[in-house]
Amino acid sequence: MTLDTCSASASATDDVESTKDGSTCDAATSQPTDMNPPFDQESGRERMRMSWEDVVLIEERKSSDEATVVTVNCPDKAGLGCDLVRNILEFGLYVTRGDFSTDGKWCYVVLWVVSPLRIDWESLKQRLLSCCPSFLPAFYLNQLPGSYKPPPVYLLKVFSLDRKGLIHDVTEVLCELELTIQSLKVMTNPDGKVLDLFFITDHSDLLHTKIRREETCEHLSGVLGECCISCEVELAGPEYETQKGFNCISQEIADELFSCQGTTDVSDVEKAVITVDNLMSQAHTLLQIQCLDQKSLIYDILKISKDCNIRIAYGRVSTSVKGYRSLDLFIQKDDGSKILDTKKQVALCSRLKEEMLHPLRVIIINRGPDTELLVANLVELSGKGRPRVFYDVTFALKSLGICIFSAEVGRHSTEGREWEVYRFRLDESRSRGFALTSTQGKMDIVDKVRRTLMGW
Repeated sequence: MTLDTCSASASATDDVESTKDGSTCDAATSQPTDMNPPFDQESGRERMRMSWEDVVLIEERKSSDEATVVTVNCPDKAGLGCDLVRNILEFGLYVTRGDFSTDGKWCYVVLWVVSPLRIDWESLKQRLLSCCPSFLPAFYLNQLPGSYKPPPVYLLKVFSLDRKGLIHDVTEVLCELELTIQSLKVMTNPDGKVLDLFFITDHSDLLHTKIRREETCEHLSGVLGECCISCEVELAGPEYETQKGFNCISQEIADELFSCQGTTDVSDVEKAVITVDNLMSQAHTLLQIQCLDQKSLIYDILKISKDCNIRIAYGRVSTSVKGYRSLDLFIQKDDGSKILDTKKQVALCSRLKEEMLHPLRVIIINRGPDTELLVANLVELSGKGRPRVFYDVTFALKSLGICIFSAEVGRHSTEGREWEVYRFRLDESRSRGFALTSTQGKMDIVDKVRRTLMGW
C-alpha cells in the first residue's frame, strides 16, 4: 500500500546476506557489515582502553574538491546523532554524506563535511567531544533527572552608531567566538544610535572570567570600529526569563505565520517520498527517504527521531544528486521493537515530511506604517532552537541592502508545539532599492531569506 507520505514494501529478505568473499552485508545497502565497528565483547573491552582523544577524529581535506571526514566513536546515548549534527551546523558546515551505526551501547558515526568558511577544527573537535558520553560512571550519574544544570546566561550590551549590516556583523563575531544567542532585543533610537541586547551562553564556559569578557568586547570593537560606543558583558538577571517566556505574536499573526508553506515548482509528493518496510529486516523498520535537499535536512530528520524516541540502529545518508538526497534508516522504538502499527507509521511519515519540506516559516506583514519580517522554526523538546537562524536572516537582509530598525526573538506555543519566532522591523527609508510595502518587494525578501536559510 502506498500512501502520500509513506508506503510499505512487499518484498521479504533476511537481515543480512552473504557476499562472495564470505563476509556479510546489509541487504538494503549491500554494505559489508564488517565495514561497521564490530559490537562484540572483546571489542568492547578494547574501546574501554581507547584514548579520549580518539573519540573524535577529524581528517581535514587535502584539496578544495574533497570533504573533511569527521569520525565519532563513543558510548551511545539518546539523540547523540542529532546533537552532533547540530554542533556541526553551528560551525557553518554542510554534511555531504554520512553513516551511523549503534548497538544501543556503542555508536560509530562518520560524516563528510564541507564549508566555504575557515573552520577552527580543534574547537569543533572539543565541541563534539562535549556531546559524547564519557567512559566513566560519573557521566551516567549526571544524566539522572534533576542532575542537569543549564549553562549560565550572560547579557551582552552593545551601544553603537547605526549602519547597514551592523546586526549581522555583531552576530558573525559571536559565532566566531562560539557564543550562542539564546535571546535578543535590538532597538534603534531616533538619534541613530543602536542598543543591542544579546542573551548568550559560552561553549567554553569562560564568560565568568574577566579575560573572556574583555576578549569578546575587543573583537566586537575591532569589527564595529568607530561606530562602537560601548560594550559590556554581565551575568543575565531576571529580565532573561521575562524575555524568554514572552509570547511575542498575536493569535491573528500566528494563524497566518503557521499556515504558510513554502512554494516550489514541483509538488510535495515529488519533493518527499518515504517508504516504510518491515519485511527487509527481522529486527528493524526500514525507512527509505528521498527528499529535496537543504542544508539542515539531516538535522531535521534526526531531531524528529530524537523527539519521538526513535533509535536509528543503522543509517546511511547519500550524497545529494540533482538537488535530492536519499537516506536509508534502520529504526526501532525505544523499547527495541519495530514500528508495526500503520497509524504510527503514517504519523511518523507525516511529521518527517512536514519537517523536511517546511522546517521554517517566513512571512512579511504590515503593522501600520511598519513592515515586519517574521521567521519561525520548531524548537527541540530539549528547548534548543534551530542553529544559525539569526545569522542567516541578517546575512540575507544585509546582502539585499535592507536595514533592520529593531529585532527580537521569543517563543510561541500552538497545538502543543513550541516555536522560536524571530521578528525584524525593517527600515524602508534606509533600504537600498526596495519598496518594502510593494507585493514584489515582499516576495523578493521572503524568497531571499528562505533560500539563505535552506542553503539554496
